[in-house]
Amino acid sequence: MKRALQQFAIRSAMKNEKRAAEVLAEAAAAGYEGIEICGFLTRKIPLIVRGFAAMAGMPIGACCKLDWHRLISDSGLAVVSVHEDLGTISSKPDFVAGEAESFGTDTVVITGMFKFDYGDASAVERLADDLNAAGRLMKDRGMRLLYHNHNCELCRTDRGRAFDIIIERTDPELVNFEFDSYWIAEAGADPRVWMDRLGRRMKLWHINDRGFRAAGKTASIRKSDGMELGFGNMPLAEMAAKAASFGTEAAVLENHANWIDDDPVRSMLVSAAFMNENIK
Repeated sequence: MKRALQQFAIRSAMKNEKRAAEVLAEAAAAGYEGIEICGFLTRKIPLIVRGFAAMAGMPIGACCKLDWHRLISDSGLAVVSVHEDLGTISSKPDFVAGEAESFGTDTVVITGMFKFDYGDASAVERLADDLNAAGRLMKDRGMRLLYHNHNCELCRTDRGRAFDIIIERTDPELVNFEFDSYWIAEAGADPRVWMDRLGRRMKLWHINDRGFRAAGKTASIRKSDGMELGFGNMPLAEMAAKAASFGTEAAVLENHANWIDDDPVRSMLVSAAFMNENIK
């Protein structure tokens, strides 16, 4: 497996071209081999989208203004995949495939649906059919399509869980998965069970730990959040071995909040120790 990081996780550190180059160089020196990029962070986006992201506590910063082709090429990191939305893939397949190819990857990932009812079995079945259609569009252009889960896929419907419907109704020749183990754990399920469920359809793995930090006086119940790898409570070493047994191609670090010292770059570097020891 490649050791990779998600562009979104370090977005707030990308103040300008010089700093972005420094951060990517630090990542490569720490042992990361790849990067997963978000299409919307590599091109200009409407101001309203930037505003919504900021209001959600995830400001985009200067990312959209940077020359990501040059930055990534100079860093030596390989692009393992590009995140895009289903609407853009379906309406502009040539554009999406061309963008992915320009970054040297054949993998496009859909990161779930916005304002979508995962508790509606009919809607989820239609989503699976739409994923198959998008997968065909990508395959016809030399690309492959992966679906990235969050916690909402574990909603129960009158025909089973949404994730089961998506897995069973999508064609493995057209759609496979980037499995996010953090969100499955956040939903109260065992990620190892779902890794086994996906098996070799788990092409990429979003890795994060989950726990909480000591901060002054504490109550008896605390809110958990993402953590640096090895500092939370997830069985990550066991999961890494399982992912390797399935032929998963890359483990992609994604911790986009709750960083140590509120510093995404330091967080990435702390997690590198676990990545270097366990992701091979």
